[in-house]
Amino acid sequence: MIDIPRELAASQEKFNGEAGRAFIAGLPEQAARFLDHWDLGPDGPPMHGVCALVLPVLCADGTRAVLKLQILDEESEGEPVALRAWNGDGAVRLLDHDEPTGTMLLERLDETRMLSRLPDTHEAVVTIAELLAHLTSFPAPPGMRRLGDIARGMLDQTPWALARIPDPEARRLVADCAAALREVVDEPGDRLLHWDLHDENVLASDRAPWLAIDPKPLAGDPGFELWPALDNRYDPDDILWRFDAMTDILALDRPRARAWTLARLLQNTLWDIEDTRPVDDAQLEIARRLRGRGL
Repeated sequence: MIDIPRELAASQEKFNGEAGRAFIAGLPEQAARFLDHWDLGPDGPPMHGVCALVLPVLCADGTRAVLKLQILDEESEGEPVALRAWNGDGAVRLLDHDEPTGTMLLERLDETRMLSRLPDTHEAVVTIAELLAHLTSFPAPPGMRRLGDIARGMLDQTPWALARIPDPEARRLVADCAAALREVVDEPGDRLLHWDLHDENVLASDRAPWLAIDPKPLAGDPGFELWPALDNRYDPDDILWRFDAMTDILALDRPRARAWTLARLLQNTLWDIEDTRPVDDAQLEIARRLRGRGL
């Protein structure tokens, strides 16, 4: 019997409602089915993120792996596609995959060595940038979700969102982010993006110093990748250093990268308003400092 972490059940309830409750209720049976199907033995306590249950396992040949079980949606369905494209080069290696459920068998990395625990934040930012430079060198596979479609949808929602931001300065800032996005939306790019490479999605491994996990992949412009590393261990006085370092390492055009980074604030703002949360002050400050920077 698999113990389901309460935090995972709570997050599924919060974000997926009835579908989340059904997913949690079916997890013990689903886990048992795939342990048997892939001839796996449990090898440690369950782990979890916001959306997935991760079970350490041993394969029949002694390989240490993890079984990842999650709800199949537009984000998770692209994960195995991206991992196959990268094939372990800069990212965790996909060992097997069940397409109907989205269940994956992945190589096991060292969950005790996470990039977020690295004391030097500059070293962490450089590590993320170097991983992104490599991962985004791959063209997006056919059929991947496209940043251009997402960006145009964001712009369609902008008038609705602006009407729900009471603070005039915040409203102007979000409107400026939308204006920056309009300048680049017709050239959204075609690279394979991770989209969520923050410092808790980078783990150490015996075969590589650091590897990316948990992509929410898109086809698009690498400038859309920078936001999480600007927001990790938030320091307003470090924002511009981080932005400059990352754009240098990824060899990005800075005005274009700034526009796509400001688009991330717009995306986050739309989500906040949809969930009736106030717009986050730290995220506004990141956008404020980038907007005020002459590039």
